Amino acid sequence: MKKRTRRQKAILRRNIFLSICAVCLIGIIALTSFIVSTIFKGNDKVGDNSSNANSTESITPEPEVIPDTFATVLSIGDIMVHQTQLTGAKTSDGYDFSAFFKETATYYKKADLTIGNLELTFGGSESGSFKGYPAFNTPDQLADAIKNSGINMLMTSNNHSNDTGFFGLKRTASVLKEKGIEFTGTKETLEDPKYLVKEVNGIKIGIVNFTYETPGSDPDRKYLNGGAIKQEANDYINTFSYQRIEKFYTEAEDIIKGMKNDGAEFITFYMHWGEEYQLSANTWQKSIAQKLSNLGVDIIIGGHPHVVQPVELIHAEGGDHTTICIYSLGNAVSNQRRELMSSSPKGHTEDGVMFSYTLKKSNGQVSLQSINIIPTWVKKYSGGSGYKYTIYPIDSTEYSGISSKLKESYERTKSIIKDGLTQCQKHLGCEITFE
Repeated sequence: MKKRTRRQKAILRRNIFLSICAVCLIGIIALTSFIVSTIFKGNDKVGDNSSNANSTESITPEPEVIPDTFATVLSIGDIMVHQTQLTGAKTSDGYDFSAFFKETATYYKKADLTIGNLELTFGGSESGSFKGYPAFNTPDQLADAIKNSGINMLMTSNNHSNDTGFFGLKRTASVLKEKGIEFTGTKETLEDPKYLVKEVNGIKIGIVNFTYETPGSDPDRKYLNGGAIKQEANDYINTFSYQRIEKFYTEAEDIIKGMKNDGAEFITFYMHWGEEYQLSANTWQKSIAQKLSNLGVDIIIGGHPHVVQPVELIHAEGGDHTTICIYSLGNAVSNQRRELMSSSPKGHTEDGVMFSYTLKKSNGQVSLQSINIIPTWVKKYSGGSGYKYTIYPIDSTEYSGISSKLKESYERTKSIIKDGLTQCQKHLGCEITFE
């Protein structure tokens, strides 16, 4: 009995020992597992942080690269419709003026913005019969031909803006709105803007148009072509007076400020000025151009003389700003032929130019990259109900039957614009033409 008790005690001690060993083993395993787990968790955290860092780096946006943009603006001279042009455009059911632009439409459509000077009115039948000089009233179909040719914008302030009175002045604006052609210089309503800020390929261009007044006896009236316009029409047309030129300069300065407040990055003034049929700018044109340059205008484009006048690089007084001025684009289309013009018998009234400039916007800064001129000549030929008229570009003189006349026109225009154009192009560092 006693022996069995000792055996049981030995077994009990062995069991206790084994239990203690098992507990220790379990503790060691648990501790080892904890340590290993802690190590791996630490590694996981390091990995996570590294992954997050890499992720952060991968989603950090690169500085936005804004590509350079370019805008080419092309301007043409006076669009006029004399009586002979009206007769030739007459059809059985209206008028067709498409022949005017059939050779130049490709150039107009290629430019980002094409601008012409509308030296006539759309007075409608309410203003009487359609007629040419001296009081132009042109059928609305001309507006269709203008738009279809690729001309996007018109300057409407000139000495013929009031040819069909206040009604015709406003109706002209109304017709252009209806046809979807932008314009500046005159208004249909007082709420219409005095100037435009036109965005072209992301570049905002300020554009305004003024015409000269003729002297008159009433200081409260505006006079165009020697006749007073209705007093209520004063604010419907942009004009300036040579006799009150300081008033114009103040207005020009205010307009430039307004343009810039509206985001304009480049400023252009279209000026109807100078003396008809004179091949060079007069003193008034030069002094006004200098003042506009001083005010920060970038390009000045002139009309009214009905002949091409020179291009000039103008340096602002007291600063490093420069302005390019072409004093007159000449006629785009008219019936002013050498055989009819005793004041211009050598054919200069048949000549015009397509004047273009290209702007570049890079890193938010706009600069003038280039200017170019393509001379034009108007061909008059039998057709329709009388005579047809077509503007020919003279970048090539290989036109059957008229090449000699194109060459003559080219030489006339080249002799006037070559020196100034070359100077401006060298200043800009662009391709030189007419050198």
